[in-house]
Amino acid sequence: MTDDINRQNELKKMALCDACAGIQRNWRKAPGHPELVQGNNRQERRGGALVTVTKYQCDRCGTAWEYENDKANLKAGWSVVGRARN
Repeated sequence: MTDDINRQNELKKMALCDACAGIQRNWRKAPGHPELVQGNNRQERRGGALVTVTKYQCDRCGTAWEYENDKANLKAGWSVVGRARN
């Protein structure tokens, strides 16, 4: 529980570039921006279906993102997962 709170506080402190700040989170089909570089993807089970989760990293500010493509969940989509480690 404490780790979750610490992670949320750390994400709040991150400074997003203007393009990242403009991404609509948790909404399927919301666009990203041109400086997001696509990384690996994985399949995860959601209920009885498999969904694809793709990692992205912003070239400008280094923010790490994931995009969940779940056609059954309109609230899936973009989420910030941290800062890229160099």
